[in-house]
Amino acid sequence: MNKAELIGAVAKVAGLTKKDATIAVEATLDTIRKNTKKGVQLVGFGSFSVAKRKGRIGRNPRTGEEIKIPPSKTVRFRPGSAYKNTL
Repeated sequence: MNKAELIGAVAKVAGLTKKDATIAVEATLDTIRKNTKKGVQLVGFGSFSVAKRKGRIGRNPRTGEEIKIPPSKTVRFRPGSAYKNTL
């Protein structure tokens, strides 16, 4: 499912126009993006948080040369139990 299909599904389930559903979906995604550093918990769905990755040594697959991969941050999603049970 892509973003347009998600908007269409939200519009259908909520009885909204596609324009209103687009505004709702965009607002939801923006709010999650802006608050991920603090942590976002959606009970029954899951939680979004920031995880730190340690620096490490990698290997260039073309040349076999070792390269240094710097530490970085990434977004981690942990599904809630109610969401897991639907799978």
